[in-house]
Amino acid sequence: MNDAPVASQPLLNAVQKQLGVVPNLFRLVAQSPAALEGYLGMSGALTKGALPAQTRERIALAVAQINGCDYCLSAHTYLGANLAHLDAAEIMANRRGGSTDPKADAAVRFAVKVAQARGHISDDDVRAVKLAGYDDGQVIEIVQHVALNTWTNYINSVALTEIDFPIVTAAQVA
Repeated sequence: MNDAPVASQPLLNAVQKQLGVVPNLFRLVAQSPAALEGYLGMSGALTKGALPAQTRERIALAVAQINGCDYCLSAHTYLGANLAHLDAAEIMANRRGGSTDPKADAAVRFAVKVAQARGHISDDDVRAVKLAGYDDGQVIEIVQHVALNTWTNYINSVALTEIDFPIVTAAQVA
């Protein structure tokens, strides 16, 4: 942490205070204070959104699986189980692109379509997620979660970030 740029130090200290540790992703992104500020800003804003923590973790797991990001799969498997209280069957369903919860299933399936089609989805896809009970704001949040998680997936894949959570790999989904 001490080797990060001076401008990143207060942000890393805030992460340390909130999480009790500074995961390697944050240490990596801290090399660019602007990138760290942007990541923490969007991530923090989305935690105040309308989607519950469980749905946010479900989306993160599905997107990490699609992008083959072992760091994010490891982190979100840990966070999903320990903070969002998702069970092993739910986590595996999320990695397969769905959910055992009917409403969350619509959100995860929509997120998967957005990620796989790089945003080029159909009106029917939007209608389906809205029919499941998501409003326009929540649909936008789902897309933002896909974007944010895709960004972290790419950063970790490019940097080959050392995994500092119990290791889960994309190849482990059946």
